[in-house]
Amino acid sequence: MEPSPISQTQNTFTLAIVAGLLVGIITGVSLHVTYLAADHARLHTIEEQQREIREKRSQAEDPDTCRQLEQQQQELAAQHKATEGARDQKVELFVLLGDLFLRLIQMIIAPLVFTTVVVGVAKLGDTAAVGRIGWKTLAWFLSASFASLLLGLLMVNLLKPGAALQMPLPDTHTSSTLQHVDLSLAQFLHHLIPSSIVEAMAHNNMLGIVIFSVLFGVATAALGTQGAILVQVCEAAAQVILTITGYIMRLAPVAVFGAMTAIIAKQGPGILGTYLVFIGEFYGSLLVLWAILIVAGWCVIRAQVLSLMRQIKEPIVLAFSTSSSEAVFPKTMQALEHFGCKASIVRFVLPLGYSFNLDGSMMYMTFATLFIAQSYGMDLPLVTQLSMLVILMLTSKGLAGVPQVSLVVIAGTLATFGIPEAGLALLLGIDPILDMGRSATNVVGNSIATLVVSKWEGALDSSQDEKGLHRASVGTELPGSPPP
Repeated sequence: MEPSPISQTQNTFTLAIVAGLLVGIITGVSLHVTYLAADHARLHTIEEQQREIREKRSQAEDPDTCRQLEQQQQELAAQHKATEGARDQKVELFVLLGDLFLRLIQMIIAPLVFTTVVVGVAKLGDTAAVGRIGWKTLAWFLSASFASLLLGLLMVNLLKPGAALQMPLPDTHTSSTLQHVDLSLAQFLHHLIPSSIVEAMAHNNMLGIVIFSVLFGVATAALGTQGAILVQVCEAAAQVILTITGYIMRLAPVAVFGAMTAIIAKQGPGILGTYLVFIGEFYGSLLVLWAILIVAGWCVIRAQVLSLMRQIKEPIVLAFSTSSSEAVFPKTMQALEHFGCKASIVRFVLPLGYSFNLDGSMMYMTFATLFIAQSYGMDLPLVTQLSMLVILMLTSKGLAGVPQVSLVVIAGTLATFGIPEAGLALLLGIDPILDMGRSATNVVGNSIATLVVSKWEGALDSSQDEKGLHRASVGTELPGSPPP
């Protein structure tokens, strides 16, 4: 059987994404060794001078000498910041290509989540159904989160990437520039129940939007005939937003090109070599997590989980390339619905997963926190590590709208357990590379979770696996996508 024109369009889109990724890497390397060479040489010189002054300061005993060295450190830090700013400005155009694409996606996320969750909840029928599906969903999410955190703890203790890298420790006086979040029960409840739905939408507070949308959907279903009219309006609005998404997705290959060019141009190919051990061990651990998620899915939905992995290859590649699982939310939702999941289940479970089921990010939190401890030569007892796991389990929920959420949570955990926060400096340079794998893993985890809940609810079209991937590939075509 010859592939349909729509299937060919999907293959072309995937190839365009991969091409953008590869061309971006090549362009980034070229810019790094030519256009930005002088800036990187200057940064290297400043970093060497900073290292020398730190050594002198550690040996100095005279207070006047210490003050002079500290002043020199501050001057070099200012020079380093100015040089970085000048370098970043030279690749600002490439950064904008990725940023504008993500902003376009973020622009439609809040209204899309609101309309789809309202329609999904209203079509579930009653409060009992919402509660039943909600508990099943949260049970899977919490189990997957715990497994991800535990795997990160086990892998980092087994591989010991901190000891293997033998990286020089950052200055203990260094502080991160990350915003600090009060990782408390009160902060979690504030994210859970926003003071204003407008504010929650303005800041893409996914958890707050979902909570309001669920309440709105339940109330809409309770109105009967009047509510049905509102459901039709929301459903039409969701289709309009999905059509807009189709238009935006045409820009995805260009965005991938820009994002990869900027990362490689600024970090350089050398960053991959410098941190090769840590990056390799982290991505190896992610593959183990993928295997665990797939096996867990197999226990419920059998071979359909493999068909699902083929079906969501485009969202996975796009999330990896843009370092954003949020960017592929609309496309993942469409893919799951056409794969055979009932729309009402998808539109309830998937948005909730973006607050409660970030499996890749969860594994990274234990992995990175203990990596920093290892880098400082700190041997944390097992009891301490397990208590760290519990704290991360609680504090990470509901912070999806916080910029650099993984690093923010890690920073709070470091302070809690007396690990110098300056150790984050070991991760900041390669975090964009690590974030690519985390984002792709989050897509896999949420997709499998949605499929499992659909199966538990008897809302999964079992004939989908028999009809094969051909229909699934046709189904991923978003409204508004370019015609073949």
